[in-house]
Amino acid sequence: MISMAAVSLFLPFLPMLAKQVLLNNFLSDIPAMGIAGDHVDREWESTPHRWDIGFVRNFMIVFGLVSTVFDMLTFGVLWKLVGDTPELFRTGWFVESLLTELFIIFVIRTFKPFYQSRPGRFLRWSAMAIVFVTVLLPYLPMASLMGFRPLPPAVMGAIFLICSLYLAVSESTKRMLYRKIH
Repeated sequence: MISMAAVSLFLPFLPMLAKQVLLNNFLSDIPAMGIAGDHVDREWESTPHRWDIGFVRNFMIVFGLVSTVFDMLTFGVLWKLVGDTPELFRTGWFVESLLTELFIIFVIRTFKPFYQSRPGRFLRWSAMAIVFVTVLLPYLPMASLMGFRPLPPAVMGAIFLICSLYLAVSESTKRMLYRKIH
């Protein structure tokens, strides 16, 4: 949200409405509840671990910076593709921010590559359901109540590309950080 505050200094409109922020938070909280019942990788359970506050701090800083870079990339791409059309910009930002928020859960929940670790059932299924709802939401009849508009195919394609890059960069960043400590 720091990125959103920063970019709001340059946009002639708010990047997301309060009701959109609340909906984003509500939808992302559903899969997040599944973290409490998530599976831990067996390799991780086999040995005791101590909290390394320095590693946690560095992890948070690095991932915060990665997230900020992708936020700025998203803002730039949305500005280029939809320009000064607040409803399309907000819709694109909502979809991209919620998707990346969901995807990052799967990256940081395991020290292994995310695709080699099986998350708990609730986390897995609720995240897939929220991804589906998020992508579909701008095209539903009630979308206008939340200030959303259907996104042109080029915008959706750009969002999927950004999300894919974010997932790849986050995964490689995680591997780099874990290699440094082991």
